[in-house]
Amino acid sequence: MTYQLTAPLLDACVLGIVAVEDAYGYTLTQKVREIVDLSESTLYPVLRRLQKDGFLTTYDKPFQGRNRRYYKITGEGKEKLRFYQSEWQDYKKKIDQLLVVEKEVGESDE
Repeated sequence: MTYQLTAPLLDACVLGIVAVEDAYGYTLTQKVREIVDLSESTLYPVLRRLQKDGFLTTYDKPFQGRNRRYYKITGEGKEKLRFYQSEWQDYKKKIDQLLVVEKEVGESDE
């Protein structure tokens, strides 16, 4: 993708994914990678920060003899996600106003 994913937008994406269902780091990385190029080493500091800020909690679940650390959104995380969603809609609307230019009736391409 041409556009860079800023830290707040990455936070919003992670919270949005975890709001749908609890997830562990690898699956979070894969879901974000469907949209933008991102390494696991980029994502884990984000997860730790969101946890430290009280937006995520974790729990471990056994899988094939090992524990997977799952991330779960908190009430505060849901509030933050709603804030990000509102901000995104405002931002998107403003960018769309700059990028979407409709031709007036009768205007030519010259």
